Amino acid sequence: MKKITKAVFPVAGLGSRFLPATKAQPKEMLPIVDKPLIQYAVEEAVAAGITDMIFITGRNKRAIEDHFDKAYELEAELEAAGKKALLELVQNVIPKHINCIYIRQSQPLGLGHAVLCARPIVNDEPFAVLLADDFMDVEAGKQPVLAQMTALFASEGKSLLAVQDVPRSDTKQYGIVSAAPYQPNLEKVSAIVEKPAPEVAPSTLAVVGRYVLDGKI
Repeated sequence: MKKITKAVFPVAGLGSRFLPATKAQPKEMLPIVDKPLIQYAVEEAVAAGITDMIFITGRNKRAIEDHFDKAYELEAELEAAGKKALLELVQNVIPKHINCIYIRQSQPLGLGHAVLCARPIVNDEPFAVLLADDFMDVEAGKQPVLAQMTALFASEGKSLLAVQDVPRSDTKQYGIVSAAPYQPNLEKVSAIVEKPAPEVAPSTLAVVGRYVLDGKI
């Protein structure tokens, strides 16, 4: 099975759920402790062996490009001030072997269209999709979510999506899968229902923002 080396980050959304915090900055740049959300997602992709990061951007998203770009003036100031620790932090925001590719989504046509915008780069290869505003916290000593998924794809060769069990009262906030047991910790999905009412939800397994997809999709 071909190794997954490309990941798509749909970051063109307006972030209206996070207003007013996102009025002047992308939601993906909101900080969790000392790093923005998007950096955690990229680090998760790097840990899974991804080398090509494909960002699907929109208007007012320049801060994401700037964050992963070289900051010559800032680096010069930190070096002149002898702030070596801070300089190393700035220089190592992203490993040097990682490629960042930016594609503008010209119209706000949703998540599916955003992923489709990456087609000229992905071609027919399997690839990952990460929604940066879904922050994934794993227990110490466990593999990050995407690394678990890419390892599973290597053995199964099937498209995968991550799910989380949620209270039935919360199903109206998520895409919920209709699924049947396949293997331990694996379910075979037959349908996804968008934000169903609790009384009609096919399960309590909610889709979260990590996918590994066959290029044929």
